Amino acid sequence: MEPKILKKNEFSVTSGETGYQKPKFNLFVCYKFFLYFGTIAFLVAYLPNSIWDPEVQQITLALGLIGVWRYGWWFVHYVRSEYYYNWIYPRMRRRADAQWQKAPFDKVVHFMMTTYMEDEDTTRRVIRSICEETRTSGRTVKVWLGSSTVYDEDLVQEYIRFYGDGLPLSLMIIRQYGSGKRQAIGLVLRAMVRSEIDDDDMVIFMDGDAILGTGVVQKCASLFAIDHELQAVTTDEEVVCFGPRWLETWLKMRFAQRRIAMQSHSISNKVLTLTGRMSAFRANHLKNLRLIRLLEADFLEHWLWGRFMFLSGDDKSTWYYMLLMDAKLLYVPDVCAYTVEVIEGSGLLRMFQNFRRWSGNMLRNGQRALQLGPKKIGYFIWWCVLDQRLCMWTMLVSPALASTSMALAETSYILNYFIWIAFSRMGLSIFLYKWSDKVYFSFPFLLYINQLVNSVLKVYSVFRLSKQKWSNRGNQSAGGGDKKKDMIANYLTFFYCSNLVLWVMLYSGVIEPPTFRYFTEVAFHFP
Repeated sequence: MEPKILKKNEFSVTSGETGYQKPKFNLFVCYKFFLYFGTIAFLVAYLPNSIWDPEVQQITLALGLIGVWRYGWWFVHYVRSEYYYNWIYPRMRRRADAQWQKAPFDKVVHFMMTTYMEDEDTTRRVIRSICEETRTSGRTVKVWLGSSTVYDEDLVQEYIRFYGDGLPLSLMIIRQYGSGKRQAIGLVLRAMVRSEIDDDDMVIFMDGDAILGTGVVQKCASLFAIDHELQAVTTDEEVVCFGPRWLETWLKMRFAQRRIAMQSHSISNKVLTLTGRMSAFRANHLKNLRLIRLLEADFLEHWLWGRFMFLSGDDKSTWYYMLLMDAKLLYVPDVCAYTVEVIEGSGLLRMFQNFRRWSGNMLRNGQRALQLGPKKIGYFIWWCVLDQRLCMWTMLVSPALASTSMALAETSYILNYFIWIAFSRMGLSIFLYKWSDKVYFSFPFLLYINQLVNSVLKVYSVFRLSKQKWSNRGNQSAGGGDKKKDMIANYLTFFYCSNLVLWVMLYSGVIEPPTFRYFTEVAFHFP
């Protein structure tokens, strides 16, 4: 008899495919596009705006030039992603499948799983997916559970006894004596080293809320079998969200962006993150004490904040280690891990918290990744890391330009800006629709909000790298309490942001730069 479970979170995961390959453009969708662009054309033609006004042409041109750069870079990623998905990866997959049929991966598969007070129904589905992968792949599987509560341990044991009965599957429980996911991972890896796992075993890092889609073990293991230089892979990811509908749509949009970026980066045999929810590694690196110690006690030396420990971002620590080792990393697009997001309380607050955590992890690790240099990590990937730091400023150019233009030049420019946002973000969203499960006409507006909020929080975080908060891991926080350093961080934020606004105003011609005559006649009162 199946264990008693909670039924509040009913959903279905039946395949490793996320559905983005299905056709989405039908007559009704085309009609919506017609209405959307027709509305933009109506606004341009019949409502008062200053798009063609010679007085603000320089402003429009400035906005357009930055847009050409940013959207051109987006297009480069899209072309590269299509090339990887349609040409490079299918050849690898055919070789890997042929090798699997001829001589399957004969190593042990290890699941390194951490969990903390997870929802019961989610845990049931996670364990069932692991057992199903054990059954279909035919591999010997060991589940290493890093936990801090008896509740999680009892739950996992109960479901493994039920779903894993008769399977070549065993469970090892490693109880952590402190708090935090990093310590749990470190203790599990040390236990693996003591058990003398083989260098070519596959170790899957996964969270307690990541449900495996069909074929994860076979398709990842077969890639390791045909390419001995391959050290780690991360898979496709989709969200199952129990919360506000807009938040679910926002997460789907972000995962569509992720697919484009990951496939583009994989052409360079690197990715920009080994996602903590679901990534697979060749075991040889995970036995290295340097990596284990990095995961347990990663830190950064900062000129203002001194040495501070990383709270979250264990996936970024493993990524940084792999960059140091010049390891080959790939994205696997044809298998999926499903992320379960249960939103309790304000969806808006959850979005801000996620943004701040993700942005902080990116900034802290991107800084030291850049220091490795393009020769070490590859010129394209190095530029991608640098671009992540540049785009937080370039994204703020357009709202700064629109605000100063309305205040000092032309109040009707607000309509110009709205038209630009509606048109440009729909242009970007059309590329995203290929990689989402359906066409969401809220994408353009969610995309703009996503970019704006992300940029604002990155600018805030870049001067406060030591401040960290992780609400869904026991509400952990770090890096606060020094008022003098907070004052310096506030000053730097104001200084850089005011300089950005000033540069935007000068570049766009909203204000004229002071002349030498101004300084002599006004500043120094010379006749």
